[in-house]
This record gives sequence, C-alpha cells and structure tokens, in this order.
Amino acid sequence: MSSTIILYIIISGIIALLVALFQYKYKVKHKLSVNNYLLALRFITVFAIVLLLINPKIERQSTFYEKPSLVVAVDNSNSISFLKQDSLVESIVGNIRNHQELNEKFNIDYYAFGNDLKLSDSLSFQDKQTNFDNLFGGLNDVYKQTVAPTIILSDGNQTYGSDYSFATRTYKQPIFPIILGDTVTHVDIKIEQLNVNKYAFLKNKFPLEAIIVYNGDEVVNPKFTVKSGGSTVYSSVLKLDKNSNSAVVNFTLPANSVGTFSYQVNIEPIASELNTRNNVKNFAIEVVDEKSKIAIVSDWLHPDIGALKKSIESNEQRTVSILTTKEYENKINDFQLVILYQPNNRFKSIYEKLDASKSNKLVITGTKTDWNFLNQVNSFYTQKNSAQTENYLAFPNKNYNVFIISDLDFESFPPLKSKFGNVEFTIPFETVLYKKIRSTTTDNPLMASFEVNGRREAVIFGENIWQWRAQSFLNTKSFNAFDNFTGKLVQYLSTNKRKERLTLDYSSFYEGNSNVIVKAQYYNKNYEFDSRESLIISVINDSTKVVRDFPFVLRNNNFEVDLSSLPPSDYSFTVKTETDNLSKSGKFKILEYNIEEQFLNADVTKMQALATNSSGNAYFPNTSQDLINDLLNDNRFVTIEKSTKNTVPLIDWKYLLALMAICLASEWFIRKYNGLI
Repeated sequence: MSSTIILYIIISGIIALLVALFQYKYKVKHKLSVNNYLLALRFITVFAIVLLLINPKIERQSTFYEKPSLVVAVDNSNSISFLKQDSLVESIVGNIRNHQELNEKFNIDYYAFGNDLKLSDSLSFQDKQTNFDNLFGGLNDVYKQTVAPTIILSDGNQTYGSDYSFATRTYKQPIFPIILGDTVTHVDIKIEQLNVNKYAFLKNKFPLEAIIVYNGDEVVNPKFTVKSGGSTVYSSVLKLDKNSNSAVVNFTLPANSVGTFSYQVNIEPIASELNTRNNVKNFAIEVVDEKSKIAIVSDWLHPDIGALKKSIESNEQRTVSILTTKEYENKINDFQLVILYQPNNRFKSIYEKLDASKSNKLVITGTKTDWNFLNQVNSFYTQKNSAQTENYLAFPNKNYNVFIISDLDFESFPPLKSKFGNVEFTIPFETVLYKKIRSTTTDNPLMASFEVNGRREAVIFGENIWQWRAQSFLNTKSFNAFDNFTGKLVQYLSTNKRKERLTLDYSSFYEGNSNVIVKAQYYNKNYEFDSRESLIISVINDSTKVVRDFPFVLRNNNFEVDLSSLPPSDYSFTVKTETDNLSKSGKFKILEYNIEEQFLNADVTKMQALATNSSGNAYFPNTSQDLINDLLNDNRFVTIEKSTKNTVPLIDWKYLLALMAICLASEWFIRKYNGLI
C-alpha cells in the first residue's frame, strides 16, 4: 500500500473522529454514559464511508504446493498386441497406477496414442496407425508451461506423421521410454514399400515399383509374384544376401477393362522367418475410360498457377495445361474445363468462344484483373475498377450445399489479396466463402458459384491461393484436405449433370489401415439441404452375404458414417432416406493390410536417442522398477511452493458493508432506547 493511501486513511480517521466528537461531545445536550458508545459507533460508520470513497486496494497472499506432473503415454496401436506385449503393458501401467510413493510425488496423467492422442483409463491396442507427431504435439500444448517428465511405453515403430527423432526440438520435457518388443534381430524378408497409382486408363499399362528388404546372412533366392484373383500376372526370382540386402522390382501391368481391380503382391518367405505378415501386400487400382483435361489460362506468372496445377493433378484422372491466351485460343476444344486467371482485355476472344459454346469455367480475380473489361464481357456480376487493394480473410458459408466441401479450417488461412470493392450479382448465386475484413465478416462473397442456362461457373475474388494450400499442410501435415476441396470444385464445374436430391461421396477402395468414411447430402424437393432427414446405409459383404445397417450422423453440412469396423472384403451398399424413400447404391473394396503387423522388432535406436536428447533415460520392461526408483530420486522433479497475491478493492469487501449496517442499527437502537430520538 502506497504512502499516499496511508495518509488518506489517517486523514479519514481524523475526519471521522471530528464528526463523532462534534455530534456526541460538543453538540450534546445531555451527558449520558452511553454517549461514548454512540461516539464510537458514529466514528466507525463515518470512517468506513470515507474509506469506501477512497477505496484502497487490499493485498491478499496465499500459499500452496504444486506437485510435478508425470505423463504416462501408452502405445495403443495394434503392433503391441501383435508383438504379444499387451498384457505386459497393462501390468506396468498397473504398477505405476498403484505405486503409493509415485502418486504422492506426482500428479499422474494417463494417455493412449495411436491414430490420435487421448486421455485414457483403458487400452484396446486396436489403433491402425502409430502417430508420434500427434503425441508430442498434443502433450506440448498441455504441458508447455509445467514440469512433466514423460514415460512412453511403445515399440518405437512409427507408421504415420513426421519423424519423432526431432520431437525434442519442441517438446522440452525429459522422456523416459520403456521399449517394448523383441530387441533380437531375426532373419526376415519383407515388402518394404509398394508404389502404385490409384488410377489407370483403359488400354494403357500402369507402372508398379516394389522395394524388397532382406535381413540375414545367407544367400537367398525368393520368388516375387503378383496375383489377380487366382492367376499370376507377374513373377520374378530375386537374389539377396548380406551385402546386397535390397532389391527394387519395376514392372507394368495392363488395364484392359473399366472397373476396380485388386492385386496381391507376395515375396516367398524364408524357412526360418518368424513374421510372414510383411511378405504380402494388397493393392487395388481403378481403371477409368478417360482423363479430364483442364486448362489454366493466364498471361501472368504467379505461384497460384503452380499450386492449382499440383492440387488438381493430385487426382490422377486429371491433367492440367498452363497456357497463354493465344495458345488456348487454338486448343479451346481440347479441354473439359478452363480456369481463367486474372482476365484482362486479351481474354476477349476466349470469353466470346466460351459463351458461344456454353462452357463451364472458373474465374480467379486479383490485383492485376481488369474489372472494366470483366464488367463488359460478363453480365452476371460487376465490381468497380479500383486502384486500391484489400486483404480479405475467408469465412465459410455453413449452408452451402451445391457440393460436399471437405473439412478445411478456412478461418486459419491467410487472406487473399484483391481490388477493393463489393461485388454485385445480377443473378441468383451461392456463396461458398464470405469476405472477412479483420474481425468483421461481411455478406459479400470471396468465392461464389452459380448456374445459368445449363452452364456452371465459379469465381474466386482474390489471389494468393497458394498460401491456402501451404497453410493447409501446416495445419494437417498433408495437402489432402485442400486438394480434395479443389477436386470437388473441379468435379462440379466439369459436369452439367442435373443436381440430384441424394448425393454420395466415397472411394472405390480403401487401404486396410485407413478410415472408411462415406459422406452424403440430402435435399428436399426445393433442392434445399435438409438436416432433419435420417439416412441409413445397408452394407452387404459380397463374400459372406452378411448385411449390416449403419446410421449416418450429421457433421457440419454433411451426413457421414464411419465403416472402419468392417473387415477387408468387397462390399455393396445402399443408402436410403426414411421420409421419401430415396435410395442410391454403390460398391467399394476394403483391402487387407495392417501396417502395424509389418514389424518384428522394436526400434531401440530411435527410442534411446529420444531419451538421450531429452535428458531422460531408456528402459526395458524388466527394468521398469528402476524407472520408478529413478523418478522418485530425481531432484529435478520436486514439489514447488507457490504463492499468489490477489489485490482486492475495499469496496468488494462485504464485511465492511455489514459492519456499517451493524453500527448504524446499533446507534439507532441505543438512541431510541435512551429517548434521544
């Protein structure tokens, strides 16, 4: 409390005393014994009132003790049960959970990780992936500001995400791995990697590449085969030894008919081999009849053009050509869709030909767009040609229902740059994304689509889309989400099919270690998205003829169902609506492949390096008690005494108000009792 406040309090006391003396000593008519009591009560009341006017701050200090956290993260993937370590893991976790001294020293938090990181009291060992990147990223968010030594029970085999060897650069906690699995190196031959495209084109040959790795001392000559159904479509004999312990097999297979076809790649196992699961891999390929050709037309060089080409061509069914206006005019009939990037008056002939042929197009405007020209050649939307530019953030339209949009965190994306001004439409249109300026969301579109006289068009009012693709990768460690979004946009613009009331989004085949997700959209008779409808999918296993029904759940603006629990097989399905009995059918295939069963040994080297780089130590299941003892004796992890200081204004102190009320009531009662009122 400052000296000024102390001075004010002293003055307040003097004022209160003078007021009390004036009333009960100087101005009093009858000297009674109770006057001294009344003087004291009046002094307290006046003093409290003046103090409230000054309102000094009162500091309160409290002390508490904070134990360090202990993180126990358990690998919940299928590889733990495959290596027969599941019961051992549960025993170790049980010892930690029931250890009295450890629980007295630490606040212990238990996590399970595999596909994702989650708090867990029970383990299933059913996750199909091991993602250490999610593990350390999630723990870093929670324990960034605290002391939290981390125990990791895992075999160290990673199947997804960034290499965890570099995790200690961001995760600053000591790590104590308990390394699970066999550390003895066994003789093994496996298919390390299989590279193949998802699509092939009719009457073409599609390439495949298989990488075979051998771990052993003797010379072996395994047979490599590829089968489709019951017939062998390719075979070769390899020669491997201790020095030449890997081989790359390159070959091509024909695509003779349209459809989805599954294949099995097999490397003949060695007699003494323990794990033969990694000797077999299945893959599927979808043969399509034609390839979509898309042109990006621009007379400007910009990173957006390269990003769009990469994004669209992530689907092998599409090829993108980058052309100038003059080059495109001579090839205008060679493409199913054109993207006009920042058009100006050199695009005049192109607009005339596209309008004459009623072709679909995607227009992207930006700082170099000539809006005077664009306002003349199109009658659907206009914007004043301004020299001023503006940065527009994106805000998604949750009610957009023209096509299914993949989940994208648009609000985290950098702004697009464009000329300042509002766009005015002269026709009905659908807003995909709204413009957002700083924290204000406008009703003006940043991206819109519309349909006129059987032709479709979309417009993006801003440049620097390449930054969106880059940010999508930073958010999800993959380009897939953004590429799926552009793919849906291109698919919508590449066709003039009439909108259907029930639309489905699914893949022809799913890898055995991926999630099997089917999405749907349902529209009422006015073609408005209806979230109140109930959708059911009936799935038939083509091999066993077993039928299972699954309900769709509403997620954002889509209906979605997760069929990941289905075993590998060929499936037929029908999606039905309950209200008006609409239905739609399809087929998909789930490939048999479990990446978690491809490992034979623990990755001891990486786990030990992780411990060393984080100032921790690595242990094995038989030395887990040593870990507990080391944690109990480690002076880095001690209970910390902390204190908090709260500054509270006197006016918030309710007891002072109560004291004033008691003093006033007591003074009135005494005066009344003694006939002074």
